[in-house]
Amino acid sequence: MDTSAVAQADLVRRARSGDRDAFSRLAAGQIDRLYATAYLVLRASEPARDAAQEALIDAWRALPGLRDPDRFGPWLHRLLLRRCGRHRRRADREFDLGALPLLAIQDATGEVADRDELERGFRRLPTDQRMVLVLRFYLDMSVEDVAEVLGLASGTVKSRTNRALSGLRALLEADARPMPLAGGNE
Repeated sequence: MDTSAVAQADLVRRARSGDRDAFSRLAAGQIDRLYATAYLVLRASEPARDAAQEALIDAWRALPGLRDPDRFGPWLHRLLLRRCGRHRRRADREFDLGALPLLAIQDATGEVADRDELERGFRRLPTDQRMVLVLRFYLDMSVEDVAEVLGLASGTVKSRTNRALSGLRALLEADARPMPLAGGNE
């Protein structure tokens, strides 16, 4: 175990016993990653910020029940994704998905058109598939870590990843097909 993991486990232990300063340090070390993850899942700044903050509140309240301080990160991401799910369900009822801002994703080619196309496809995936892709490829988590965060079996994570990638590929291919002309022969 590396020094930073030992230090984090110590902070978790102290925070579990009510040390607010220790929890503040834990939260400060996680907030940027939580927000980025929530933004990738929710596709909007305010709900992502709210979900990250609410996950930290949930963590403070539930921290005494965390059995393994070494698993604080995956546990916190599980809380975050639950909050994201709640926000997503609320947002799906409340507002037009077409109004969401685009996220500029770094890609190897740097082509703006490719990024926009990928973003449009990603945005149309179901939330559970976006969550798996964010954890696997943005946060670079192993299948086992994703399974732990989402509370799923490893095989389920693999199948959701495959289904998400296949769905994204199908969406991108569908967008690439030429649109038929309306009105027939003119």
